[in-house]
Amino acid sequence: MNKPTKARIRQSFERAAPTYDGAADIQRQICDQLAHTLPMHSQVQYLLDAGCGTGYALALLQKRFPHAQLIALDFAPAMLNRVSTHCQRVVGDLEHLPLAAHSVDLYWSSLAVQWCALPMVLLEARRVLKAQGHIAIASLGPQTFHELRQAFADVDSHQHTLSFHSADEIAALARAAGLLAVNVKNSPKIAYYPDLKTLLKAVKAIGANQLGSGRRSGLMSRSAFARAAAACETLRTSAGLPLTYDLITLTAQR
Repeated sequence: MNKPTKARIRQSFERAAPTYDGAADIQRQICDQLAHTLPMHSQVQYLLDAGCGTGYALALLQKRFPHAQLIALDFAPAMLNRVSTHCQRVVGDLEHLPLAAHSVDLYWSSLAVQWCALPMVLLEARRVLKAQGHIAIASLGPQTFHELRQAFADVDSHQHTLSFHSADEIAALARAAGLLAVNVKNSPKIAYYPDLKTLLKAVKAIGANQLGSGRRSGLMSRSAFARAAAACETLRTSAGLPLTYDLITLTAQR
């Protein structure tokens, strides 16, 4: 699938580190929801948060597994520098984890794998998991940011959102990676904003504004932005302008 380069992804999240926590309401909700899918047992000795960001999930995971040793891994050092939970910090790529095989009891990743080649991520997750280890992933599906695609459809032909795997595709890729007890669920979440400018600013604040080939390389004209804003207004609800996060959760076992 068409993804931004790794350099652009890292740069985006490095820049977003100072603003991420103030704009990550939906991301927090998704972490909370994913945490409720986790098994309650004391067998988790080593726990990996793959793509940990500023570390919100680590506190949740520490409460659920108080005796586990936490490993916080992220591609962006600036994000890791903001992690406050006691853990081992590792700068790393989800497609090439700097961890030994069969070293982790729980692989957790919330809203990070959509930036990666998912087949490689799942193979790496299985590699580092111990026998009967668990995996819990939150990613995004094809309806994510569909409002932006609709708003810009008549403005230009550029790409304005990432491409995302469907729930069926994620389930198939998990099984192809050799994971067992695969369970995939789809539960969209919607954020609301007062106007398009604020909506786009919020997306940038969490670092989610990078695109692959086909993206606009220059600034949008005022008239083009005005047309997009007008198109967005046709979607307005009493709560504001909607922005969909097509949440897909995957739980599985090695």
